[in-house]
Amino acid sequence: MLHATFIQPEMRMQPPIGLLNTLSASNPHRLPSAVARDDEHLLVAAAKRGDTHAFEELVSRYEAKIFRLTMNITRNREDAEDAMQDAFLKSYAHLKDFQEDSRFYTWLVRIAANEADWGPSPEQRFAQTEMHEILAAVIDKLEPDFRVVFVLRDVEELSTEETAKVLGISIPAVKSRLLRARLKLRLKLDRYFRQGGSN
Repeated sequence: MLHATFIQPEMRMQPPIGLLNTLSASNPHRLPSAVARDDEHLLVAAAKRGDTHAFEELVSRYEAKIFRLTMNITRNREDAEDAMQDAFLKSYAHLKDFQEDSRFYTWLVRIAANEADWGPSPEQRFAQTEMHEILAAVIDKLEPDFRVVFVLRDVEELSTEETAKVLGISIPAVKSRLLRARLKLRLKLDRYFRQGGSN
């Protein structure tokens, strides 16, 4: 269900390889959840002692539920997968801090909800999408020489040197065109919003 590559947050413990495999949709050897549900506290205790198989069982047991939760919050599959993965990694990293005054699943839900809530709200998503469309329309109106430099530097995030090599121009030329492109974009965006969206 999850992408194989991700950026790990800072953790007190490194996640076991098995955990990372368990959190992967491409893993053909999913761990069976054959253990009774009332043994959660035993699995947590074993995981705290360093038993990675116990934690992998917890992941296998709750992965679908946590994904459903994060999906309902984010309404976006990629964000939901990221939030779910981060929740399991964070719970593993802070397992020693779990006081067991509630169920592990309840604690995990709280972590997952926090991870999912950090993403943009639906209103923010709409605003970002609308702004992206506006910016794309304004970029399209730039002269080709300025547009290509702006796209390579500010959209594709190439370095000044890389952009110069790609376009076969000098570094000062890249800097000059990028500056002019940004100024033109600012003027066009200012005009766009002053005119209420009409160009």
